[in-house]
Amino acid sequence: MTFSLVGRCERTGVVGAVIASASMAVAARCAAVRAGVGAVCSQSTTDPRLRIALLDAMAAGQGADGALAAVVGQAPDVAYRQLAVADAAGGSAGYTGELALGEACHVHLAGAAAAGNLLAAREVPAAMLAAFTGAADEELGDRLVAALRAGLAAGGEVTPVRSAGLLIADTEPWPVTDLRVDWDDDPVGRLAALWQAWRPQAALYVQRALHPAEVSELCARLWVAPYHRGESNPRARAGARGL
Repeated sequence: MTFSLVGRCERTGVVGAVIASASMAVAARCAAVRAGVGAVCSQSTTDPRLRIALLDAMAAGQGADGALAAVVGQAPDVAYRQLAVADAAGGSAGYTGELALGEACHVHLAGAAAAGNLLAAREVPAAMLAAFTGAADEELGDRLVAALRAGLAAGGEVTPVRSAGLLIADTEPWPVTDLRVDWDDDPVGRLAALWQAWRPQAALYVQRALHPAEVSELCARLWVAPYHRGESNPRARAGARGL
């Protein structure tokens, strides 16, 4: 009851994952990214531990296919699982166990992998991959959201989608984007709107962590000083700049 895509930007090396499901809070359990390592999804009767095992294997030097083979070869009850993997070097891999839920399949090529289970149409992962690869000049987040929209348009899953998530890792040791819609009637649409609101602010939140003095000075000019002058909503101006 999930469809997802993991991918890497060929221009920047940034990695990310996007996912949607009828289950609540799917991104919290099923998707993971790690800077300089890759992006993964573990789904279909989900075992969240497999996400970490895949990322650890790639961090230790395995490519996507090697990491997948190692995890599948050791994980208990792996026949129930479905995995999608993209590494930071552009490799990708996928696995669909014979006991994965309903109509289940995966596709992958250089830099991206898509997978789905309990699908309304077997073409869903291929539609996601086509949308992702067809927009190589766009920002990774835009490509991931487009892939999720394409999967939904191709049929999605057999039950109504209720949650969705988007994760992106750049060079910092935390996801620079981690957006979730944990329960909603239109989680894909809500996630797309969240991304549009977050995208112009994302870099400034990284700057907060790495260069706090510069950001504090800017906050003082945009927020504190106007507040003391009696302006009604200086926080709105600062918030619009991601501060």
